[in-house]
This record gives sequence, C-alpha cells and structure tokens, in this order.
Amino acid sequence: MTGASSGIGWHLARLLARQGVRLVVNARRSDRLTELAETISGEGGTCLTYPGDITQPEVRRGLLEQCTGELGGVDILINNAGIGAMGRFEEADEQRMRQIFEVNFFAVAEMTRIAIPALKQGEDPLVVNISSVLGHRAAPLKSEYCASKFALHGLSDSLRAELAPVGIELLLVSPSTTDSDFFDHSIEDTTGKDWKKGGAMSAEKVAAKTVRGMTKRRHEIILTFGGRIIVWLDRLLPGIANKLVARFGQ
Repeated sequence: MTGASSGIGWHLARLLARQGVRLVVNARRSDRLTELAETISGEGGTCLTYPGDITQPEVRRGLLEQCTGELGGVDILINNAGIGAMGRFEEADEQRMRQIFEVNFFAVAEMTRIAIPALKQGEDPLVVNISSVLGHRAAPLKSEYCASKFALHGLSDSLRAELAPVGIELLLVSPSTTDSDFFDHSIEDTTGKDWKKGGAMSAEKVAAKTVRGMTKRRHEIILTFGGRIIVWLDRLLPGIANKLVARFGQ
C-alpha cells in the first residue's frame, strides 16, 4: 500500500491488518511508517515498511520486491498516495501540474504495471485505486488535481477490462472531502479557503467503506450521498451542473 503514513492509508492499513492481511506499506515519512507498523504489530498484525518517494522507479521496484520476497507474493495492490494544490490555474506554473501528475497518476500507473505479473499469481487478486469524486466532476481552483483524478479514472476503467480475463479485479474509490492532513501537505494553496469546512468525512470512515467495497468486490464506489448527487447531476443535466459549480465552487 502506498501513502500509508496518515489519513486514509493509515486507517486502511489498520483495518486490513485486523482482518489478517499481511502488509507492506510505503510513504515518504519513515517515522510515521514505523509508528504504524508498531501499532499494527501491537494489535497482532503483520506490517513491513518500505519508505521512499513512490514517484521514483527504484522505490516502486523495491516495494514490490519486498512484497514478493518477504511475504511470498502480492494479492492486493492499494494505490493511495496523492497530493493536491489549490489555486487559479492561470496563476500557477507548469511544475505544479507535473508534480501532481507524477504522484497521482504516473506513480499509480507504473506501480500497477510492474505489479501485474505478481498479481496474476496472487490469490483472488485486486487493485484498489483511491481517487476522488473530483475524478467524475471537476471543480474550480483544483484544476491540476481534478485532471489527475480524471486520468486515474480513465486508466482504472481501461485496466479493469484488460485485467478481467486474467482474474485481477479493480476497485476505484471516490471519496469527497476527507478530514485528513491532505490539505496541510498540499503543494500550494493561494485561495485562503477552509477546504475541510462543511462536513468532511473522517479518514477512518473512508477506510471502512473502502474495505467494505473490497470485500464485496465492487468495481467502483462513490462514498457520499452528496458526491453521488453531483455525479448524477453532471451526467443527466450537465448544463445545470456547470452553472452550479461555476457559481458556488469558488
């Protein structure tokens, strides 16, 4: 699992470990990974750590090698690492877009690519991509993040079809605003807005719903009622959706 040092990933790891899943977790903050591993071990679970920047090929290879070498294979790949930035697109530079895509899209794509051979040998194999409702309906002031999640949505739909004949399933998880440190660690925020204001779902609840979707072998889950309303409004009445987002989304 990537992005396990806090938030959704942290709680996902603990919930899965309680169900007997043996884990290898990755993030850049090695101290937080160590704390997570010690917590899981204290609860009777198994959690190995592989700290590093998941955008780097050698980190992805090392993470996979630890899974296959120390745990004997890969049954589940959870791509959870993600970053964002908030601000007007015209005021940002090219690097902001590239940095977000490196984490949110390219790292996911390449981690999945190298894991497929191991997943083919796994037991009831599954890929879980943690995306966002903003990968269904974009909003202003998060243009790069939305673009990366739309790309992840498209990749996930395509891979689900490609991998089905070899028995690998894929779950796309689309939370709405989550109460985590995601916004605290964003690349940039020039808006001055309180992004968690107004009923953000707890990271623990997002993790619990994700585990439920994994257990039920769902293909896609949109985690909030408001998120589902936005998605369906965009599909059925896109003109109205565009006007509402333009008026209230900034």
